Amino acid sequence: QVQLVESGGGLVQAGGSLRLSCAASGRTFRMYAMGWFRQAPGNEREFVGAISRNGAFTYYAESVKGRFTISRDNAKNMAYLQMNSLKPEDTAVYYCAADWDPDEKLRAGNYYSEMSRYDSWGQGTQVTVSS
Repeated sequence: QVQLVESGGGLVQAGGSLRLSCAASGRTFRMYAMGWFRQAPGNEREFVGAISRNGAFTYYAESVKGRFTISRDNAKNMAYLQMNSLKPEDTAVYYCAADWDPDEKLRAGNYYSEMSRYDSWGQGTQVTVSS
Protein backbone atom coordinates (compact mmCIF):
# COMPACT_ATOMS: atom_id res chain seq x y z
CA GLN A 1 0.00 0.00 0.00
CA VAL A 2 0.97 3.60 -0.48
CA GLN A 3 0.79 6.24 2.21
CA LEU A 4 -0.93 9.46 1.17
CA VAL A 5 -0.66 13.01 2.46
CA GLU A 6 -2.76 15.88 1.12
CA SER A 7 -1.81 19.54 1.24
CA GLY A 8 -2.81 22.84 -0.28
CA GLY A 9 -6.14 23.46 1.36
CA GLY A 10 -7.14 26.81 2.75
CA LEU A 11 -9.58 29.70 2.66
CA VAL A 12 -10.43 31.26 -0.67
CA GLN A 13 -13.11 33.61 -1.96
CA ALA A 14 -15.78 32.44 -4.33
CA GLY A 15 -14.47 32.47 -7.88
CA GLY A 16 -10.94 31.80 -6.73
CA SER A 17 -8.65 28.86 -7.26
CA LEU A 18 -6.72 26.34 -5.20
CA ARG A 19 -4.48 23.44 -6.09
CA LEU A 20 -4.44 20.45 -3.79
CA SER A 21 -1.53 18.07 -3.77
CA CYS A 22 -1.38 14.44 -2.75
CA ALA A 23 2.06 13.04 -1.95
CA ALA A 24 2.44 9.26 -2.06
CA SER A 25 5.10 7.05 -0.58
CA GLY A 26 6.30 3.82 -2.10
CA ARG A 27 7.62 2.60 -5.43
CA THR A 28 4.32 1.38 -6.82
CA PHE A 29 2.49 4.70 -7.06
CA ARG A 30 2.26 4.43 -10.83
CA MET A 31 0.25 1.22 -10.49
CA TYR A 32 -2.55 3.02 -8.68
CA ALA A 33 -5.43 5.01 -10.02
CA MET A 34 -5.95 8.07 -7.85
CA GLY A 35 -9.26 9.41 -6.69
CA TRP A 36 -10.34 12.61 -5.01
CA PHE A 37 -13.29 12.75 -2.64
CA ARG A 38 -14.74 15.41 -0.39
CA GLN A 39 -16.92 15.55 2.69
CA ALA A 40 -18.82 18.58 3.88
CA PRO A 41 -20.14 18.80 7.46
CA GLY A 42 -23.24 16.67 7.87
CA ASN A 43 -22.84 15.13 4.43
CA GLU A 44 -21.58 11.81 3.19
CA ARG A 45 -18.22 11.62 1.49
CA GLU A 46 -18.65 12.11 -2.23
CA PHE A 47 -16.65 11.43 -5.33
CA VAL A 48 -14.95 14.41 -6.97
CA GLY A 49 -12.86 12.77 -9.68
CA ALA A 50 -10.20 10.24 -10.54
CA ILE A 51 -7.26 9.66 -12.83
CA SER A 52 -5.94 6.41 -14.27
CA ARG A 53 -2.47 5.21 -13.38
CA ASN A 54 -0.71 6.81 -16.32
CA GLY A 55 -3.06 9.78 -16.58
CA ALA A 56 -4.62 8.74 -19.88
CA PHE A 57 -8.15 8.85 -18.47
CA THR A 58 -9.83 11.25 -16.08
CA TYR A 59 -13.28 11.19 -14.58
CA TYR A 60 -15.23 13.92 -12.82
CA ALA A 61 -18.41 14.36 -10.87
CA GLU A 62 -20.93 16.49 -12.71
CA SER A 63 -20.78 19.12 -9.98
CA VAL A 64 -17.11 19.89 -10.70
CA LYS A 65 -16.81 19.10 -14.40
CA GLY A 66 -15.27 22.02 -16.28
CA ARG A 67 -13.97 23.63 -13.08
CA PHE A 68 -11.69 20.99 -11.55
CA THR A 69 -8.77 19.21 -13.19
CA ILE A 70 -6.95 16.15 -11.91
CA SER A 71 -3.38 15.42 -12.91
CA ARG A 72 -0.46 13.37 -11.69
CA ASP A 73 3.30 13.18 -11.91
CA ASN A 74 4.41 9.58 -11.46
CA ALA A 75 8.08 10.55 -11.40
CA LYS A 76 7.38 12.61 -8.27
CA ASN A 77 4.74 10.31 -6.74
CA MET A 78 2.27 13.18 -6.78
CA ALA A 79 -1.36 13.70 -7.69
CA TYR A 80 -3.06 17.07 -7.99
CA LEU A 81 -6.51 18.58 -7.93
CA GLN A 82 -6.68 21.99 -9.57
CA MET A 83 -9.86 23.75 -8.51
CA ASN A 84 -11.02 26.85 -10.36
CA SER A 85 -14.16 28.97 -10.14
CA LEU A 86 -14.70 27.78 -6.61
CA LYS A 87 -18.14 28.06 -5.05
CA PRO A 88 -19.19 28.09 -1.40
CA GLU A 89 -20.72 24.65 -1.92
CA ASP A 90 -17.24 23.32 -2.66
CA THR A 91 -16.38 23.81 1.01
CA ALA A 92 -15.37 20.43 2.41
CA VAL A 93 -12.51 18.29 3.60
CA TYR A 94 -10.84 16.88 0.51
CA TYR A 95 -9.26 13.44 0.46
CA CYS A 96 -7.08 11.65 -2.03
CA ALA A 97 -7.24 7.88 -2.30
CA ALA A 98 -5.32 5.17 -4.14
CA ASP A 99 -6.85 2.23 -6.00
CA TRP A 100 -4.56 -0.60 -7.15
CA ASP A 101 -5.43 -0.64 -10.85
CA PRO A 102 -2.61 -1.69 -13.17
CA ASP A 103 -4.87 -1.78 -16.24
CA GLU A 104 -4.75 1.50 -18.11
CA LYS A 105 -8.12 1.46 -19.82
CA LEU A 106 -11.25 3.50 -20.05
CA ARG A 107 -13.69 2.62 -17.30
CA ALA A 108 -17.39 3.20 -16.89
CA GLY A 109 -18.14 6.66 -15.57
CA ASN A 110 -18.96 5.58 -12.03
CA TYR A 111 -16.19 2.99 -11.71
CA TYR A 112 -13.97 5.09 -9.50
CA SER A 113 -16.76 6.55 -7.38
CA GLU A 114 -16.95 3.40 -5.26
CA MET A 115 -15.07 4.19 -2.05
CA SER A 116 -14.63 0.53 -1.16
CA ARG A 117 -12.37 0.15 -4.18
CA TYR A 118 -9.63 2.28 -2.66
CA ASP A 119 -6.77 0.75 -0.69
CA SER A 120 -5.33 3.86 0.92
CA TRP A 121 -6.63 7.23 2.00
CA GLY A 122 -5.00 10.45 3.07
CA GLN A 123 -5.93 12.37 6.18
CA GLY A 124 -7.74 15.13 4.31
CA THR A 125 -7.22 18.85 3.81
CA GLN A 126 -9.81 21.54 4.51
CA VAL A 127 -11.04 23.78 1.73
CA THR A 128 -13.26 26.70 2.68
CA VAL A 129 -14.82 28.94 0.06
CA SER A 130 -16.30 32.20 1.31
CA SER A 131 -19.11 34.00 -0.48
